[in-house]
Amino acid sequence: MPRAAAKTAQERTQERTRARAPLSRERVLRAAVAVADAGGISALTIRSLALELGVKPMSVYHHVAHKDEILDGIVDIVFSEIELPSIEGGWLAQIRKRADSARQVLARHPWAIGLLETRTSPGPATLRHHDANIGVLRGAGFSVEMTAHAYALIDSYVYGFAMQEAALPFEHETVAEVAAPMMELFTTGEYPHLVELTTEFVLQPGYDFGNEFEFGLDLILDGLSRSLP
Repeated sequence: MPRAAAKTAQERTQERTRARAPLSRERVLRAAVAVADAGGISALTIRSLALELGVKPMSVYHHVAHKDEILDGIVDIVFSEIELPSIEGGWLAQIRKRADSARQVLARHPWAIGLLETRTSPGPATLRHHDANIGVLRGAGFSVEMTAHAYALIDSYVYGFAMQEAALPFEHETVAEVAAPMMELFTTGEYPHLVELTTEFVLQPGYDFGNEFEFGLDLILDGLSRSLP
């Protein structure tokens, strides 16, 4: 009972601190990211955002006009967290660095995967991100057409892998635990290839689904390298 009371007092203190801090567009958008991280994009409403900020809903409208402006803003924040490639370094290393960074950022903000390419009013971080990637590919010697192909291929792979990784019903440490009841379905002998893959690869020590990301990225970048003049 005393612990619950102490926690409630702490929450009240945090609410008072948020209420005293000056409200700004940046603070509103950062709070929107926090709400989406905690409950998904469907949890993000003006009411939930105001609750996170410790203000009345009407106060939010002084800094963002509507939900679309919030979505534009939080997508731009996500793009700002992805490490930009540089035209100074080798293109393979730079594109790999950007792909790895994008995967890590999307793991923190899985709600953003389906939103990144939907906005028609992109912010400055979004535009810098795309321009930097295009610049690296053009600097590597890809034609304008091949740059478009390469960029679409890489993003399709990164976003798709991030989506699949976010949807997995297990963490790296719980693969065997989740797989155990599934293995009971394999005892009929109807699924020999699933049994082989699961027992000889997935359930082996050190297995990590995340390792598949580098394998696939290697294939893509090797293929793109061969297409250069």
